[in-house]
Amino acid sequence: MATLVQSEDRIPVIVGVGEFSDHPSELTAGLEPLALMVEALKRAEQDAGGKLLHDIDSLDIVNFLSWRYHDPAKQLSDKLGIAPKHAYYGPVGGESPIRYIHEAAQRIARGEASVAAICGAEAQSTATKAERAGVTLPWTPFAKDAPEPLRGANYQKPMATTLGVAKPVTVYPFYEAASAAHWGQTPRDAHQESGELWSRYAGVAAQNPEAWLKRSYTPEAITQPSPDNRLIAWPYTKLMVANPMVNQSAAILVTSLAKARAAGVPEDRMVHIWGGASAEEPRDYLDRDQYVESHAQNAVLKAAMDLVDGDSKAFDAIELYSCFPCVPKMARRTLGLGADVQPTVTGGLTFFGAPLNDYMAHAACAMVRKLRAGAKVGLLYGQGGFVTKHHALVISREAPKSALSQETNVQAEADRNRKPVPKFVTEASGDGTVESFTVIYGRNGDAEHGVVILRTTDNARALARVPAQDTATLAHLMDLDRTPVGTSGAISTAADGVLEWRHA
Repeated sequence: MATLVQSEDRIPVIVGVGEFSDHPSELTAGLEPLALMVEALKRAEQDAGGKLLHDIDSLDIVNFLSWRYHDPAKQLSDKLGIAPKHAYYGPVGGESPIRYIHEAAQRIARGEASVAAICGAEAQSTATKAERAGVTLPWTPFAKDAPEPLRGANYQKPMATTLGVAKPVTVYPFYEAASAAHWGQTPRDAHQESGELWSRYAGVAAQNPEAWLKRSYTPEAITQPSPDNRLIAWPYTKLMVANPMVNQSAAILVTSLAKARAAGVPEDRMVHIWGGASAEEPRDYLDRDQYVESHAQNAVLKAAMDLVDGDSKAFDAIELYSCFPCVPKMARRTLGLGADVQPTVTGGLTFFGAPLNDYMAHAACAMVRKLRAGAKVGLLYGQGGFVTKHHALVISREAPKSALSQETNVQAEADRNRKPVPKFVTEASGDGTVESFTVIYGRNGDAEHGVVILRTTDNARALARVPAQDTATLAHLMDLDRTPVGTSGAISTAADGVLEWRHA
């Protein structure tokens, strides 16, 4: 099929990418998120090779959590001396950077913008160290009365909060255990796959000059608990989860092909945006039909594959979101890729660093560099929440064969595959069958308690605790050679009204 002839002022291209990692010699010299974004944007303009910052008419800022501002879009615009028609500071979500790139491209394709900037930053390392040291940073005053971002725990059932499974690090293990059992893996098999995959992420980070942690790790060093690699929530150790203690920023500049050429951007800097897709799961993970896969993830990745005629091997560079191992493990299976997949061009949220919602902006920067260096087609896949919000984007040095679609939502496809959701209950007795589980650990390395998602005899769903003193049941949950998923035990109600579960 011949390449579609379009007006050059409606063809979106990525022209500049910029990143910055701040390692201050003194605590008070650390830069705040606004300053970090300005630096990344300047670097993106320099990377483009043309003067573009003062022409920005579309600005999207990734939500940051390390500092709070009143109207950060306006504050950043004022620092840059611009007044964009579209200025947006979005909600929490790890998929948001590539969604903003996609939406900016659509804006350009509609003729609503000519130069779009997507940027984000976190200074969690400096902010945390200052708080612990009792040091006041010379930053824009923290906006205590600004709206606090709504995070995943705001959407969860009270019992999830009570049992400590209302934040990502304790929820993703439910997908880890359920999916591994569904694939016929023993926990040991699943652990090995996670270690090998994460070692591959670490290897890329070790070679990425923008990475926070430039060090390779063996699979065993990643998965085996140690004093420096404590268990957090079974089966995840510290080296298997995202590392937010970083000071990093990233920026991407998108323009029309006509504007890029007029600004003097060299042709070999331009990367075309082919398209992508988005979909979501129910925000409360207890309102989902199962934990062996994500219907939204499947729909989004299959839509991305449709852009390369259904052949995932056409992606010679990919970035699979890596907050926790279950995410890329599920994604590579949906893509039909083997266990030896190279899942990243960036280095992953553990090793490259996890500037909270902004990692995929850095991934976009790395992908652009990869394509400029010779890769042909790249896939960027990110997610937010608790396997909740999903977005994929396909980019290439080559022009697309059709105009950029304005319809990117594949929610109907995701919902079509959803099965009935079991009723959630907080009162139950009799037998309960394990749908999934985790064990939560304290900083001292001891198990605090286990949490199981159960199906009752009438097929309702419940959360139940396994007390730390029930060592036999905890050992059953953490048996590496046999999954506890699908096994039964007795449900009882503790003195505090919380359901408890004991293996038969």
